[in-house]
Amino acid sequence: MLGRLNHVAIAVPDLDAGVALYRDTLGAKVGAPQALPEHGVTVVFIDTGNTKIELLEPLGEKSPIAAFLEKNPSGGDHHVCYEVDDIIVARDRLKKKGARVLGDGVPKIGAHGKPVLFLHPRIFWVLWWNWSSYELDHLRRYFLYSLVADILRCLANRTAHAG
Repeated sequence: MLGRLNHVAIAVPDLDAGVALYRDTLGAKVGAPQALPEHGVTVVFIDTGNTKIELLEPLGEKSPIAAFLEKNPSGGDHHVCYEVDDIIVARDRLKKKGARVLGDGVPKIGAHGKPVLFLHPRIFWVLWWNWSSYELDHLRRYFLYSLVADILRCLANRTAHAG
């Protein structure tokens, strides 16, 4: 069921600063900002060659990213997006395993015109013991990426404060 890692999303308080870090400091290919009012975000995708990083900035007063940034003012890892062959089959299987689908459970169209659903993050601890070694390997890679992203964020904060 678990497919390719499509992207890792990072909530940022300042989209322009996040874009500058990846484009100017790390030399990454950065896409144009895309407003998604139905999701309450403006996004920018960064191509890493084998996957993407999605920077998220709040759009509108009811943005879920605004609430996230209230708790995490410097920003942080927001979600991981995996591709699946059939989103409805995947949703139903995950719900049977104890996952909590956020919202009304009906897929919405995401940034690339593909249907998306969001799961409550506690699902990873509920399903941990039922995962195959392949799935656990993906999770380990995510945690390693998360550590690298945290290091980059710390470096960006130091650079911002040094100037």
